[in-house]
Amino acid sequence: MCKFIGIDISKQVFDVSFLENSDWKHVVLENGKVGFKKLLKLIGKEDLVVMEASGSYYLPLADFLFNMDIKVVVENPLIIKRYSQSKLKRAKTDKADSKIIAEYAQKNAEDLRLWVPDSEVVSKMRQYFTRVQLLQKQVNQSNNQLEAFTSSGLLDKTLENEMINSVKNLKKSIEKLELLIEKLAKSSYAKSIECLTSIPGIGLKSAVMLIAATNNFEKFENYKQLIAFVGFSPRIYQSGSSVRGKGSICKMGKSQIRKLLYMCSWSAKRWNKSCKDMYERLIAKGKPERVVKIAIANKLLKLAFAIGKKQEKYEVNYC
Repeated sequence: MCKFIGIDISKQVFDVSFLENSDWKHVVLENGKVGFKKLLKLIGKEDLVVMEASGSYYLPLADFLFNMDIKVVVENPLIIKRYSQSKLKRAKTDKADSKIIAEYAQKNAEDLRLWVPDSEVVSKMRQYFTRVQLLQKQVNQSNNQLEAFTSSGLLDKTLENEMINSVKNLKKSIEKLELLIEKLAKSSYAKSIECLTSIPGIGLKSAVMLIAATNNFEKFENYKQLIAFVGFSPRIYQSGSSVRGKGSICKMGKSQIRKLLYMCSWSAKRWNKSCKDMYERLIAKGKPERVVKIAIANKLLKLAFAIGKKQEKYEVNYC
């Protein structure tokens, strides 16, 4: 009989909980090769291991189990959190969390998707993207601080020069990393980039980011999963006949891609015929500009998914 094994993982150790013969079992193992091998003794080939995407701590264990032909699921931590809240759980310990993950897996077995590791190139690209994000935050923070100091009228010239040079160095590092990302993408995914950039409104940077986020479109089975992943799924606020809240998009996705695609919609409404027609039609219906651009971004995602999967160039009159 299949066991659902819940794992709550941290930097040093991971907690393991599973139900066996109507009794809950719990062990704590070292987050390393020794602990991984001990875990194997508790797992059968038919069992399912479920863990949260906790930073990067889960990756070595998930990769180890995948290579051992053990079925692994890596779930969004927010989903586990909401499930725990629905059960009115008060305890917040590693042991309790691992048990909650196992319970969640057992109740939602049909909806779980098996985890597959990204390619080595995509993993590198993602790390570079993460580093670029951090450096960009530092640039923004330094610029804001420089502006605040300048506004005070008391900024020391030596400090001003140091801050300006610091921002320049950060921007140079960002440019260097972005060039490395593009080089990696072009060397391994030249065909995908060629197809994606054939879509009016999708540039090189957007194409590279989509490839990195989707593992070259192998991570998702349909475009709805990709839209939900990015965070463009509509959220409806409605109850009974009296509550009609303002709708919005569900922003529980990748904000960096979402912002980039929102910017792409600006050019797509001018140069992409189908997006231009959509823009004019929705504006004529009185839809707000922001809502229309989100709809265009959604359309671009659908186009990108179809073209990325088929590895075909964009055709204006395609049926």
